[in-house]
Amino acid sequence: MKKITTYQNKKVLVLGLARSGFSAAKLLHDLGALVTVNDGKPFAENPEAQDLLALGVKVITGSHPIELLDEGFSLVVKNPGIPYSQPLVQKALEKKIPVITEVELAYQISEAPIIGITGTNGKTTTTTMIANVLNAGMEKGQALLSGNIGFPASSVAQTAKPEDRLVMELSSFQLMGIDTLRPKIAVITNIYEAHIDYHGSRPEYVLAKWRLQQRMTADDYLVINWNQPELEALSAKSKAKIIPFSTKEKVAGAYMLDGMLYYKEEAIMAAEELGVPGAHNIENALAAIAVGKLCNMPNEAIKQALQTFTGVPHRTQYVTTINQVKFFNDSKATNILATEMALGGFDNEKLVLLAGGLDRGNSFDELVPALKGLKAIVVFGETKEKLAAAAQAAGVKTIEMTDNVETAVPVAFSLSAAGDTILLSPANASWDQYPNFEVRGDKFMAAVAELK
Repeated sequence: MKKITTYQNKKVLVLGLARSGFSAAKLLHDLGALVTVNDGKPFAENPEAQDLLALGVKVITGSHPIELLDEGFSLVVKNPGIPYSQPLVQKALEKKIPVITEVELAYQISEAPIIGITGTNGKTTTTTMIANVLNAGMEKGQALLSGNIGFPASSVAQTAKPEDRLVMELSSFQLMGIDTLRPKIAVITNIYEAHIDYHGSRPEYVLAKWRLQQRMTADDYLVINWNQPELEALSAKSKAKIIPFSTKEKVAGAYMLDGMLYYKEEAIMAAEELGVPGAHNIENALAAIAVGKLCNMPNEAIKQALQTFTGVPHRTQYVTTINQVKFFNDSKATNILATEMALGGFDNEKLVLLAGGLDRGNSFDELVPALKGLKAIVVFGETKEKLAAAAQAAGVKTIEMTDNVETAVPVAFSLSAAGDTILLSPANASWDQYPNFEVRGDKFMAAVAELK
């Protein structure tokens, strides 16, 4: 890593721990900063805080005392999940103390160029596809997953070599806290309405995503979804070279034409050869193809990587086949749009859908068109009655109610036949019955394993 002296003897407050905060605090300590960590979790329940204290880092836990900011900090490194409305953050901004997220630190120390990926849906899948494509074709170095995908960027950047590439998933929360971060290649998968409670409005959310390219120049590349007129219009404001991708038209980048995926005039592979189903995954693959070609990867390496990619856990993930019935885990589909996109990748006449979860007060009228033609639906959780009503409105003939994911699996299997697919795509958050979507997906896969 670059041995920067920017933070030598500077007082820095790390606000919020978890993995990214722990990584940032340890890195800043190693760079010679005078680090104070503040985390809301009590010290006795906070192994990260205990480890940092053992290193000589000042640790304050259990609350966020506003008077902390009287200590003359030069910088605040904020956990991305902490909103800007938090009193300590607000006070720091009032005092003109810069507030960043740890991905900014990663950029400052990284010897490897960064490929940054953001968007509302498909970030993790596209990030993983890109890493697989690069690792299939790179002669020197490797593509290293980092960022919002679960590997703190400031940790990964410390060991990255110049010949490597940091393939960094970036959320809108992280992007709000960047200043100098400049990817060599940036990807925006799509933008829909999300996280309004955090950003305050859709325009502010879009601006947060758009920050990804704010430091890019004509020497850099912005890979962007041409299926979305909003992104096409925004691209005119970027200084980077624009590389569009589209499933709807031929563009000067990556596109689908007559079932084939192309980069410019080169045919790369057939869409049906992708290892994961769904129109949304064709978009993700096109973005990955564009990045692969920009990095001079051979077509055969790109094709092999995308053929063998079977999905990220809980995101239209292929699980197994039992008695010629395929099972897919899309537990990450915590809203209607995600389930709509997942359903677009399957033949409804041979599909049994599992859906349900936390009742947020919304109806499922928007989902009705996507449910039409389903072979069957099994609903569970707080929203099962609402989903049953939507399925009835869609004309689904077989609608079964059950308690949870575990009981839904054998019911769905009893309704299926050889050649069918069973898909968990809940269209709801998991918190009525499970602590998170990962646990829900794991319960689904365990129930499938029980069928064997």
